[in-house]
Amino acid sequence: MKILNKKGFTLIELLVVIAIIGLLSTLAVVALNNARLKARDAKRIADIKQIQTALELYYTEISSYPIGAALQGATLRLGTGIEADCGNATCDTISSANGIKDVVAGTTYMGLVPKDPSTDATSAKCAAGSGAVCDYAYIRTDTSKYDLFFYLEGATGGLPAGLHTANQDGIL
Repeated sequence: MKILNKKGFTLIELLVVIAIIGLLSTLAVVALNNARLKARDAKRIADIKQIQTALELYYTEISSYPIGAALQGATLRLGTGIEADCGNATCDTISSANGIKDVVAGTTYMGLVPKDPSTDATSAKCAAGSGAVCDYAYIRTDTSKYDLFFYLEGATGGLPAGLHTANQDGIL
């Protein structure tokens, strides 16, 4: 009787190993995408807090929040460098390209206003009802009140996914 000494793997063994590798790589990609989403949301919250700090410094010295657009009540798209969002006149004290400053005194409170980490030049500015990632937006509703709009892709820091407003009272 002859004993065959076969070396190698059977087709079933190879398919099982390939399936396991495929499953592990799928799980790794899903985990990586989730980590990227959380990193973008963390940056959004950090950006908004920076903008709030600059606005509060401005308010402390001027006793009013910057107008941000040619007319009070107009919303400015932040971080884009697009001046057309200021209306027909030049932005007074806050602009996407020039930051937050007091043009009369020459004081700069924020050099460049940050941009949403995942938007591009074709993205819309955040506004009531925004249901997707959008550019940060600023509006002064009164000399002592403002709203900053931003969108979170996932739940972050106790905030649910979706559109949020930050103002002089904090992040809502």
